[in-house]
Amino acid sequence: MKTIEIKAFPREHLGKKSTNSLRAEDNVPCVMYMEKENLHFYAHENTFRGLVYTPDVFLVNLEVAGNSYKAVVKEIQFHPVTDRLQHIDFMQVHEEKPVTINIPIRITGESSGVKAGGKLRIKRRTLKVKGLIKNLPDHLTIDITGLGIGQSIKIGDLKYDSLDVIDNKRAMIVSVEASRVSLKEEETAAPEAEDSAAEADAPDNK
Repeated sequence: MKTIEIKAFPREHLGKKSTNSLRAEDNVPCVMYMEKENLHFYAHENTFRGLVYTPDVFLVNLEVAGNSYKAVVKEIQFHPVTDRLQHIDFMQVHEEKPVTINIPIRITGESSGVKAGGKLRIKRRTLKVKGLIKNLPDHLTIDITGLGIGQSIKIGDLKYDSLDVIDNKRAMIVSVEASRVSLKEEETAAPEAEDSAAEADAPDNK
């Protein structure tokens, strides 16, 4: 998994007034959930651009007041109108303890069903997995080369070394649906097949 360095500052005061003051100076209030006591801190919004505005998932090397922590993002909040970054929840992680996190999916291969005129439907962009930090990949690869029209890949079909996929096993990730073009081709082919069968069954009057 990729890592990113974040240097932040401890919050001396909590509450709505302090939070609004930080945001007025383009800072982002944050909290890191820990086993005993949570850590409240902040940093300028530009500090988080490489962490937030990307589909990638990072292990965060967080430095606050000279102390270092390893963390992952738990939740990000944006302003409903301006879409500006409002708050980030982090979760402290340890190398020897499994962590649960959403990992991006990367689709590879060219589906045989798409080649035949079907339409690819991607239902999920991430998967929730559990594993040690050292085993967490940048993304999870799903090969769709053998996926035909009317077929799909579900979470229960996947297996990864050293990782447990903990999402709903029956949930669909990707499928190939019949498009209008492929349906029309099937409808055209059906009468031709019936005509051929009828000609073959017709008596020979010669």
